[in-house]
Amino acid sequence: MQTTLEILTHPLLADVKHGFFTRKGGASSGLFAGLNCGRRSTDQTDMVQVNRARVASAMGVPMDHLATVKQVHSAKVVTLTEDDDIAEIRDVQADGLVTARRDVAVAVLTADCQPILLADPKAGVVGACHAGWRGAIDGVIEATVDAMRNLGAKDVRAVIGPTISQQAYEVGDEFMDNFLAEDPESERFFSGGPRGRPMFDLPGFGLKRLRDAGVEAEWSRHCTYSDPQRFFSYRRATHEGQVDYGRLISAISL
Repeated sequence: MQTTLEILTHPLLADVKHGFFTRKGGASSGLFAGLNCGRRSTDQTDMVQVNRARVASAMGVPMDHLATVKQVHSAKVVTLTEDDDIAEIRDVQADGLVTARRDVAVAVLTADCQPILLADPKAGVVGACHAGWRGAIDGVIEATVDAMRNLGAKDVRAVIGPTISQQAYEVGDEFMDNFLAEDPESERFFSGGPRGRPMFDLPGFGLKRLRDAGVEAEWSRHCTYSDPQRFFSYRRATHEGQVDYGRLISAISL
């Protein structure tokens, strides 16, 4: 069984411990083969626990200090303070986590949506958010940045990890029309696809929202859909007729 984790990092976050974990090095099998960290998947619970324990160990924190939330494609962000119970936070419906605590790693789960890791190393504040198109347009990115600034962050940097790229993200005309109705300036993130349907640039949209919020930001340029050996993908699983899919994890700590 392969146990060597593959952890993608980025120079922009070099001053803090962080990682966009691929599916390599996990204990799960079948549809979830590799490092599936999704508690809400139909994978075996004990395998998910083993995978999360490996992530926590790689991040240098106890397993019960790997902090996640119950993601619901919202714009809600949780600020994890010294007084908070990490176990209770896991059941809170939200899509972002920020903290100034040094004994935890905050993490998000994704399978095509954007995992965004953020940090102001000098201020001692880190954050993570899960930003699909719904969360991004509703403001989860800005809410995460605001929550970090409320903790004293000033020079926030951010990296968007593996996510679905524009070349793989075909959407319907109705999706584009509804999206443009909410954000008319986002027209440049749509282009015509090979089947005459719009293709949406999710990481491009995420970068714009981050930079508009005054954040230095980059995308790792990894596409989850097009690299099945390294990444889980909800859309790829759907296209292949799979009944479920694994979840990637991305984590950051001080």
